[in-house]
Amino acid sequence: MINRKSLTRAAGVAAAVSCTIGLCSVGAAHADTFIPLPGGEITKTLSDGTVVTIKMVGESATISPSMGSTPVHRNAWVSGSAQVSVSGGGDASGGKIYPGYTVGCQVNIAGGGVSGEAEGEIDNAGTGTGGIGTGGELSLGPGQAQSFYVLDLEKADDYGNESHSKNNKFKGSNGSVTWADETIGLSGCGGYAQARSFVSVEVETDNVISWVTLWGQPFSLG
Repeated sequence: MINRKSLTRAAGVAAAVSCTIGLCSVGAAHADTFIPLPGGEITKTLSDGTVVTIKMVGESATISPSMGSTPVHRNAWVSGSAQVSVSGGGDASGGKIYPGYTVGCQVNIAGGGVSGEAEGEIDNAGTGTGGIGTGGELSLGPGQAQSFYVLDLEKADDYGNESHSKNNKFKGSNGSVTWADETIGLSGCGGYAQARSFVSVEVETDNVISWVTLWGQPFSLG
């Protein structure tokens, strides 16, 4: 005689095993991955003796499955805080903080240390050719890299018209800017992809105007 209760119990166990091996593993594979990042610090002495220190603190990235659900799509949410201090030398009258990220597809972006004299000089993997965009929705093929600024601050210009700024201005000897869950959306990259943060600071004193750049640690987008 067939025991229907035994069959029902066995079927339930089989379904649970199937979930563990199949469907449940799919859900686990698509879970977000949180990556704590070490941030960094750089100190540079300008030609007039002014000392500029940039710190990156609280930096992290969360890598998430793309809405496209294909190997050529990546999504990430990035956060961090840049802190700037200026001392010595000429009297600091303030500066501008430009936080951003460089993203590369099958290319080494571990270089860096680029500093410039004008906005837009850090591009691609830090080669300094200009033309950095705003917004983290990127389309890159193998061997390509692109940089973008995090900030897009809307304000009125001197004539009352709408304008957008890629930097956060500060006055005096200290400034900071913090961002949370900014999106990096990458499409078109069929190979490995990486990203890394940078913070460029334009410092103005009574004697000089100069740029200093701090690079973060590269991290994988998958």
